[in-house]
This record gives sequence, C-alpha cells and structure tokens, in this order.
Amino acid sequence: MAHAVLGAVIGVMWLLLPGMTAGPEKPVPAVGSAATAAAPVAPEDETSAGDLVLPLVVAGTAIAVAAYGYARRRRRTRTRTASAALAPVAQPTAFALDRQARKSLVAADDCVRTSREELGFVEGRFGAEAVAPFTEAVRYAEAELSAAFQLRQTYDDKPTEASRETLDEIVARCVDAGRRLDAEAAGFDQLRALERDLGGSLEFAEARFRELTGRTGAAEATLSELAERYAPTASLLVSGQVEQAKDRLVFATTGLNRARQATDLGDTDRAVLHLRAAEGAIAQAEVFVHGVDRLASALAAAAQALPEALDEAEAAVVEARERLADGTATEVPPGELAGHVTRAEATLAAVREEVQEGSHGAHDPLEALRRVVGAVGPLGTVPGAVVLVARGATAGAADFVTTHRGAVGAEARTRLAEAGRLLDRDPVEADVFARQARELAERDVRAHGNPYGGRPEHASGVAGAVLGGILLGDLPDTQPEMRSGGPPGSFGGPATRARRGVAL
Repeated sequence: MAHAVLGAVIGVMWLLLPGMTAGPEKPVPAVGSAATAAAPVAPEDETSAGDLVLPLVVAGTAIAVAAYGYARRRRRTRTRTASAALAPVAQPTAFALDRQARKSLVAADDCVRTSREELGFVEGRFGAEAVAPFTEAVRYAEAELSAAFQLRQTYDDKPTEASRETLDEIVARCVDAGRRLDAEAAGFDQLRALERDLGGSLEFAEARFRELTGRTGAAEATLSELAERYAPTASLLVSGQVEQAKDRLVFATTGLNRARQATDLGDTDRAVLHLRAAEGAIAQAEVFVHGVDRLASALAAAAQALPEALDEAEAAVVEARERLADGTATEVPPGELAGHVTRAEATLAAVREEVQEGSHGAHDPLEALRRVVGAVGPLGTVPGAVVLVARGATAGAADFVTTHRGAVGAEARTRLAEAGRLLDRDPVEADVFARQARELAERDVRAHGNPYGGRPEHASGVAGAVLGGILLGDLPDTQPEMRSGGPPGSFGGPATRARRGVAL
C-alpha cells in the first residue's frame, strides 16, 4: 500500500509539471486572429498528450507492483497460518513420556539420597543450626518427590492414555525438587569449605570411620546371636550385611589414605574426590550395620508382643463364631465368614504351637506376627503389633534401595514410597508395599548383571555405569579403588551433584 500511494503521488506531480513550465516559455496568443490561433493548437495538444503518457505508465506500474507485493504477503501469511493449523507440534508418545517420568523419579531420588548422606557429615561437624537451610531444602525436595511417587503409584494402578497429565506433573515435581537442591549447592559448598579446610573434614570422616569399625564388629556378634536365638528366616534378609559393611570400610580406608596423600601433595581437587567417595562408603556401611541392630530390636519387640497379639486374634475368632451362631453376620456372607474363621483358627493354632515349642529359638517372631495379622484381617481385626511388622519391612526395603540404588529402578522406589506414606495410616497395606518394593529391588539388582549396562531409567553412559558399579560393589578387579565405595555425587540436584566428578 505504501508503494501504491508513493506511485500515485509521483504521477500527479508529473501531470502538473507540464502546465507549470508551459506558461513562461509560450505566452497565450491574443484573441481575434483565427489563423494565428489555429496554427499552434495542434502542436500544443500533441505535446500535452505525449507528456501525459509517461507519468500515467509510471503511476500504473507503481500501483501494480504495490498491489502484487501486498497480495503476495497476504498469501504467505495465509499459507503459514494454514500450515500451523494443519501441522501442530508433535506430542511425545505415551511410552516416551512414561520413560521420562521413570528417569526423572530415579534421578531425583538419587539426588535426595546423596544430599542427605553428605548433609549428615556436615551436620555432624558443624551442628544442626548451621545446616538448617540445607536441611530445609532436602525436606522440600523429599516432599516434592513423595508427591511425585504418589502420582506414579496412581498412574501404575491405572496406566491409561488419559493419565498424560499425571506423567507431566511427575516430571515437573522431580524438576522442582532438583532445582531446590541445586539452588543450595553453592551455599553448602561455602559452609563446608572443603578446598580451604580439607583437614578438618578428613579428621571428622576418620573419626566416624573408627567408630563405625567398632560397631561393625558388634553387629557381627549380634548377627550370630540372632542365628542362635531365632529361626534362620528371622535374620535371612540381613545375613550378608556385615560382610558388605566390611567391604565398604575397606574402600573407605583406601579413600581416606589417598585423600591424605593428595592433601600432602597439594592436589586439593583429587583429595576432595577421594574424601567424598570415602564418605559415601562410610555412609553405606553405617546403613548395613544399623540394619542389623534394628532387626535385633524389632525381633525382640515382636517376640514380646506376639502372645498379646495371639490373645487378641483368638478373641476375634471367638466373636466371629458367635456372630455365625446367632446369625448377626451382616457384613460378610455366612458361608464366607465361616471359611475365614476356620482358616484363622488353624493359623493361630499353628503359630501358638510354634511359639510354645520355639521358646528357645525355633521361630521367627516378625513372620509369626505377619501370619496372625493375615489370619484375622478378613474378620475385621488388626492387632496393634502389626506396626512392628510394617516398620521392619519398610526400613529393610529402604536400606536395600539406598545401598543398591545404582541398579534399582522406578517401580521398586515407587512401592517403597507408598509403603512409607501408608505406614501410619494402614500398616497392613504398608507391609504389602514394602515387601513388593524389596522384591522388585532385588529383581533389578539381579537383572543389572553387567555394571556397564543399567536399566533404561538409570543414567546412561560411563557416568551411569560407574555410579551403578560403585553402589553395587561389582566393578571389575581392574578398578579395585572403586569397588563397593560410595556415590561420586555431592549435595545438590541434577545440575550440581556431579560438580566434583568421580574419584578415580
């Protein structure tokens, strides 16, 4: 349009130009001489007509060019609009979105666990008040991750196409958790000041190492006592944890020594890497040792609570028998209730016989409690001691995931998170989810096999392979310095946790 207007203006100016120049060059003749007047008329008309042709052609051409350009721009605009409407941005497939959600959960969970481990060392050295902002950051990340795991459990229960929004929110919450940890990483490093005060951190880690070494010996004695006092199944899940703790401590010894050597040589960066690997190994060794001590306490508590739980369960069976006799069993059909009562009576009788015969070590108190709960659950009665069972199963599964997280996938972690969420609300269901989590985690570890090929939701490439090998303790003998040590990561989210690299 601008071109058209400009062309029209030029044309008008050109039309006015001949009239403006004719006056001065040729005066108008006087009226009265017809011959004289007629003679110049024809040449004047001819000249005027010639003068009009060129401006008109220029103006018309300008208008035509402008109109063509305008029409072409309109056509391009309509084409782009139509193309955008016909070809929207491709959405990721449900499979791709599901895989991304799994990877996000594993990555965020690893960040939280690693951050919590290193935070423990810093809190032990500087006190709870000094690390309060970082503790709050970990709690925030844990809350976001817990919500993400709950969403994942909901999706697993009903994995329909309509749940794409659920997967999107899982990823978003994991990202939010990681960002909060990333935001605190710089302040955490400033407080810890490893590069400026490496000696203090080394001394604290060495003191914790010595204390844990003594506890490991005591845990070995405790494990022997459990084997003598209870049935083999009672301590089966922790039977190899003392050896694994010793393995971690061997790695920690190497890491601490190399950190000292690097410090003496002035190689601070390398010293920090070895220190972090040693700290990770110490933290995992502590998990193994604490697991043995916790199981010993849980078995003792279960043995003490079992007689009362049996009495409570048998009273529930008697009440159910009475309801059957007087026909007041309204919630459950009489035939179904009668079957529940018969099975409960048989189970309780067998458990009581095991307790009486095994008063000197032939029974598993925790498993006996689980059987009692399962027997009277259909009758609507839940003994209070079921909390002992659920807590033990949840804590044991959590320990296994923590110490083998290089191979454990999103499914096992989701079930573990659900067990923790239900622990105080529904201990029976919590126990079910905790046992599922342990089974799934053990399956992942068995399937892991080669440390250089993890499950899809784990970190890919060399970094993921090294992380998996460190946490599993199964790297080749050609890398003995990395066997069974702690994770190479540091406090922080996905963007900052690997800032100190891998200890080699």
